[in-house]
Amino acid sequence: MTTATPLVNGQTIGLAHYASRALLEIVLARSGTTFNQSVALRAVSDNGGTVERAWLVSRLTGTLKIDESAAHETVSEMTDAKLLEPAAGRVSLTDSGKELFEGIRVGGNAIAARLYAGITAEDLAIAGRVLTLVTERANTELADA
Repeated sequence: MTTATPLVNGQTIGLAHYASRALLEIVLARSGTTFNQSVALRAVSDNGGTVERAWLVSRLTGTLKIDESAAHETVSEMTDAKLLEPAAGRVSLTDSGKELFEGIRVGGNAIAARLYAGITAEDLAIAGRVLTLVTERANTELADA
């Protein structure tokens, strides 16, 4: 008996997300970093190391689908831990924040390399297009809800 390859749907997306997230959580636990903090570190790093605090809060609420108070709490945790330095409505990565993010990035990239090994560029491009479209549609529905 052969098992048919499942079509992509919410369940297959969710299973892939939670399985890979569990691996990332192992990396994060080594440094005592939460997932929300890792997303914030990436957002600031990917945008030159300094961003408007309001932009970061908006980015966290939009990306993680958390409420504004949880996003503000994440940013405050990071400033308290000296990972982000606040100044005039902006936050900047500190040297400690940069070092922490680099370790998370390296660990995450190693996980991704193992998980995506042997998958063709064409298959990855198709999956990327499909998941981007699903995300756009879900965000549109959420905005209208």
